[in-house]
Amino acid sequence: MDAESQEPMLQKGPPTHRERHFTAGEVVRDVIMGVSDGLTVPFALAAGLSGASAPSSLVLTAGLAEVAAGAISMGLGGYLAAQSEADHYKREMKREQEEIIAVPDTEAAEIGDIMAEYGLEPHEAAVVEGLRRNPQAWLEFMMRFELGLEKPDPRRALQSAFTIALSYVIGGLVPLLPYMFISTVQDAMFTSVGVTLLALLFFGYIKGRFTGNRPFLSAIQTTITGAVASAAAYGMAKAVQAR
Repeated sequence: MDAESQEPMLQKGPPTHRERHFTAGEVVRDVIMGVSDGLTVPFALAAGLSGASAPSSLVLTAGLAEVAAGAISMGLGGYLAAQSEADHYKREMKREQEEIIAVPDTEAAEIGDIMAEYGLEPHEAAVVEGLRRNPQAWLEFMMRFELGLEKPDPRRALQSAFTIALSYVIGGLVPLLPYMFISTVQDAMFTSVGVTLLALLFFGYIKGRFTGNRPFLSAIQTTITGAVASAAAYGMAKAVQAR
């Protein structure tokens, strides 16, 4: 092999390394929360009303009203939870900032303690002095590594509210779809049971893949939860009707 043919090979650098990390954990958590409740609660409501021999039109009307109310409630809950996290971060950041100004030597010693947890000796690294020269970086370091708090996205509250509410609506419409097209309530109920259980199986499997759990076990657990809730509502309606 001559020098000209070897030159391109020598010029090639190391292979490009692309890290594949999943960074949408908060969005997935919101989707799981919304779809899970959306599939289960209207499903149980529809089964309960069907057990009380309500007509399909009444089941559908009540189910849609519940989906609307549930989506608003769940979305508001997600908004308030995210807003509370942001407020908590701001309070802790203000307190930490005051401590850095009031007792800088104590806070600098805490940096050394944090580094020691990772096997680094404070005198071996210039991190401590570097952070002391950069108060903003020092503050962010203490927030993340001392308090374990990540800076929240300022759009997080609205995004969480919208994601949870939309996911709830999507999940809640699944068990109600048969009542839109089947006038006989018993036939609609049995169709709803089949469709919703399949949706719960699929959703549970996907949830297991995203959360790192065993997908098939997650699918079975999710399906059993929905089935038990709907069976309890149906049985309760039948018991009340029989009195």
